[in-house]
Amino acid sequence: MTLPDTMTAIDPAQAGGPEVLVACERPVPRPRAGEVLIRVAAAGVNRPDVMQRQGNYPPPPGAPSIPGLEIAGTIAALGEDVGQEHLGQPVCALVAGGGYAEYALAPVGQCLPVPDALSMVEAAAMPETLFTVWTNLFERAYASDGDTVLVHGGTSGIGTMAISLANLFGLTIIVTCGSDDKCAAAKRHGADYAINYKTEDFVERVADITNGEGVAAVLDMVGGDYVARNLKCLAEDGRHVSIAVQRGAKAEIPIFAIMQRRLTLTGSTLRARDTAFKALVADELHRTVWPHVEAGRLKPLIDKSFALKDAAKAHARMESGDHAGKIVLTTGYTP
Repeated sequence: MTLPDTMTAIDPAQAGGPEVLVACERPVPRPRAGEVLIRVAAAGVNRPDVMQRQGNYPPPPGAPSIPGLEIAGTIAALGEDVGQEHLGQPVCALVAGGGYAEYALAPVGQCLPVPDALSMVEAAAMPETLFTVWTNLFERAYASDGDTVLVHGGTSGIGTMAISLANLFGLTIIVTCGSDDKCAAAKRHGADYAINYKTEDFVERVADITNGEGVAAVLDMVGGDYVARNLKCLAEDGRHVSIAVQRGAKAEIPIFAIMQRRLTLTGSTLRARDTAFKALVADELHRTVWPHVEAGRLKPLIDKSFALKDAAKAHARMESGDHAGKIVLTTGYTP
């Protein structure tokens, strides 16, 4: 396959508002050993992309300055040690950056096949939230069949993926949302309970829902003063997992209560983890979750898609907080 020398990409020269996301020309990258070059059909938009654009979340060493953590498309070129059978295959992939472009590199171990049950837009909206929810809610928080869990941001990409996985794996899921409309959207998507945190005290509501027993796990992307409130929602031996700090990176916590109730506080970031770890997660997802994807039982909730050149509009929509589900960019390429 003959590759072009240049491609259209979104690679802002400076931090700023959505307006810095303008289309530009960049060289088409060439895959190194263990990598594939994907001709991108669609790329997911995520909160870390917004933080990177604002200058608050620099790419890890070796990652491209082009934002974008998840993509779907067709493998167009192979690096050394990658089998020829991969060439031309439709895949989605978790990447450390580079997704807002017509071509992007991905480690072959972080690619998952795109089945007929998924469109490219849907496939592009899967990896970042799926890897994040799986590793944090199911692996770090040990959520399992029969557990009740609390997840904040019920209509976010993370929240909607957590709802979908909870339904597949036998969890009762309580989510919080910022409006009655969003609560209704979360319940339509499959949430068992949805709490409007602007009009209700979620700590009291969780106690009511669980008859005072509390939840087995909390998945929190809020941080700050939410942490202590989340701990009040946990049952004995409960697990609290932090994945973002939108309300602040510091929290005051009741250590003696943690000791008495044997609570666990943990958390993680995914982007900086090494390729070997992400490949192990991809393999586990392929074995455990992907059969549900292939059968059409697991699909992301799509809010809206935008053309790559309209990335600024996509970021403005995410920052408005009006979205329910994933926002996706499309390049115009249709495999």
